[in-house]
Amino acid sequence: MTAPEATSDASAKPAPAPTPTSWRDSLAVYLQPRVLVVMLLGFSSGLPLALSGSTLQVWMKEAGVDLGTIGLLALIGTPYTLKFLWAPLVDALHVPLFTQIFGRRRGWLLFSQLLLIVTILVLAMADPARSPWFAAFAALLVATASSTQDIVVDAFRVESLPETEQAAGMASYVAAYRVGMLVSTAGALFIVSGFEAAGLARTSAWMWGYVVMAALILVGTITALAATEPSQSKNAEAATHAQTAAQRVLRAAAGAFSEFLSRKDAFAALAFVVLFKFTDAFSGTMTAPFVIDIGFSKVDYAAIVKGVGLAATLIGGFAGGFVARRYSLATSLWIGGVLQAIANLTFSWLAHVGVNQWALALAITAENFTSAIGTVIFVAYLSALCRNPLHTATQYALLTALAAVGRTYLSSGAGYVAKAVGWPVFFVICVLVAIPSLILLTWLQRRGHFDELGPVKV
Repeated sequence: MTAPEATSDASAKPAPAPTPTSWRDSLAVYLQPRVLVVMLLGFSSGLPLALSGSTLQVWMKEAGVDLGTIGLLALIGTPYTLKFLWAPLVDALHVPLFTQIFGRRRGWLLFSQLLLIVTILVLAMADPARSPWFAAFAALLVATASSTQDIVVDAFRVESLPETEQAAGMASYVAAYRVGMLVSTAGALFIVSGFEAAGLARTSAWMWGYVVMAALILVGTITALAATEPSQSKNAEAATHAQTAAQRVLRAAAGAFSEFLSRKDAFAALAFVVLFKFTDAFSGTMTAPFVIDIGFSKVDYAAIVKGVGLAATLIGGFAGGFVARRYSLATSLWIGGVLQAIANLTFSWLAHVGVNQWALALAITAENFTSAIGTVIFVAYLSALCRNPLHTATQYALLTALAAVGRTYLSSGAGYVAKAVGWPVFFVICVLVAIPSLILLTWLQRRGHFDELGPVKV
């Protein structure tokens, strides 16, 4: 007998529109235990990304690895774009002992973090000067373990937070993710430099620097141990208890597609997923070349992006959480979509102003602040689309992979456009490319798409 579908109560009937809340109420929700758990898991998710990317590139450069080999390190990020291929395994399979002791989601979470610690330690033992390809292979293992952790954290976050805490959870997750990335880039380089200043050889300094990074994954491990298994996950586990492992995997993989595509206006929603962040991606692809081209130095750009830009991102993330909590899902998407598009005009203004650090700081602030608002609201929307705990991990991984199409492929021609029209007009075009997503947003809103979702995850 086929087990019944395990769905959340929110998918059974539309929820009422959220009521406006005060700043005090909005801030209080960030202190809820479930939100704090999601925030700390965000730190654990953001930490490994640079260890197999930009930080590793610095290590290899200092080790004397040729630039061609270093350039190929971009391929190490492949697991982050292909993680939807093994997401059904995370939804369907049990990890021996871990699942029995900790539950379906927490078991996978602890298992992936254990793998992450081990793979980072393997990378720490590598010597890029003698064997760059072994270091690259170890980094690929880190990226695979890290992307697996992302799959579980996304599913855990979607299933564990109630409606009233989803917006705060989104904002906290994004902010902590950024902090984790900062720790594994600037923080890791600072630690390695400290070890070198203490008298360690460069190879040993890098090894111990990565050992420290592996130890910081324990922040997420302790958080997972302290957390509780989401009730939706328990219900899904009970619904599929009698099925074999192969049946569960097939159900998670096929069900993720069939359940979503059976919804009203599914293809329009998927097109909206592709296009919503396109305005951000199209301009973001050329921001650094633009800043250097008009006369700023790399030091100027890096200092403002790491300082002012990071602060604007963190503040924008929490502002996005407030917007999503105060307004309906459709209204929040309108606010985020319009703001992130209009922010591109600050770069058109900067192109006319020229080399002025205050103008650059303002443009970077506007870009990062509005982008963070849009990201928090957009991620909340993706979460709202994942309504069935039998395949939350699979659907969310698929949606994020689809969202990457705009960032990775549609934006690839931005350089040719900028070369043809010049910088001021290019950033105006970046505003205009947001129009298709806003047209889709209008159409979906009139079709009742967001009424069906309700404020499920916002």
